[in-house]
Amino acid sequence: MLTYTITPHDHCRRLESYLRLLLPQASFAYPRKLIRSGAVKVNAAPATADSLLTIDDRVTLKESTSLTALISTERPGLDILYEDDQIAIVNKPSGLAMHRTAEQETNLVEQGTAFMAWRGTPCKLYPVNRLDRGTSGAVILAKSSTAAGIFGRQVKETGLDKLYLALVAGRPDGAGVIDAPLDGKECRTDYRLLAQGCGFSLLELLPFSGRMHQIRRHLEMIGHPILGDQRYSGRVVEELAGFALHSFRTGLTMPDGRRLVVCAPLTDELLALCQQGGIESDSLLPLLKRVALSRDEAGVAGNLPEAECV
Repeated sequence: MLTYTITPHDHCRRLESYLRLLLPQASFAYPRKLIRSGAVKVNAAPATADSLLTIDDRVTLKESTSLTALISTERPGLDILYEDDQIAIVNKPSGLAMHRTAEQETNLVEQGTAFMAWRGTPCKLYPVNRLDRGTSGAVILAKSSTAAGIFGRQVKETGLDKLYLALVAGRPDGAGVIDAPLDGKECRTDYRLLAQGCGFSLLELLPFSGRMHQIRRHLEMIGHPILGDQRYSGRVVEELAGFALHSFRTGLTMPDGRRLVVCAPLTDELLALCQQGGIESDSLLPLLKRVALSRDEAGVAGNLPEAECV
């Protein structure tokens, strides 16, 4: 048996996604096949593709010649959170553009297209939704123009169930609603305080409309700009390629009617910022699990982790 222990880097990742990291050259169907066959267990128990992995979980794989040949010791260039024959949901790094906006600019679409070709499953990728260059986290790429149209219509007509995490200056109220109009249009962002660091806070954010830079502008309006977001009054954070806003959880209804929920583990940069600011892993990681599983239980006001600042 091959055994792997989950670290903070993969906390709140789906089991299927974790197998894709271990087996980057395998077809998109292979990890699911392994799980269904019982060749993969989590903490010695049977698991599903959607099983949520958390810190210190032990993933075991039944060893075989074909499996061993596919295992890589290096993480792939594309962090795939979910994949089927129509879409790939990927974890975009902060500071990476979605598509080319200048000559010879590295961007997610071209990186993803190159990865698919390297894996032996070439296809052209089309963004279904977008994240700002400075934002990290889950974003949907379609594998054909037809799939882009199907999922794009859903985004336009019903939206996506998206939950963001952000590190912001100061300490906002425990929970609140920001409903200031943007560009003359109604919009709303709900927020909840999850943890308090030294001079900054970790927030959970739910945008109920899709205005340009909505979360970033709304947080500036209430005096708690996102760390690193200089355009909207955030302070410079040298450790970040972009700013401290992360698309953590995305939910959507698939064409067959089933509900898919995908979480994007926090980046190493954001985990390090939390640690440096006094939000320790032993309090942060359980919070992230609660947010991943149920927004209604996350960040209960009055019982918040608070850093000891000196």
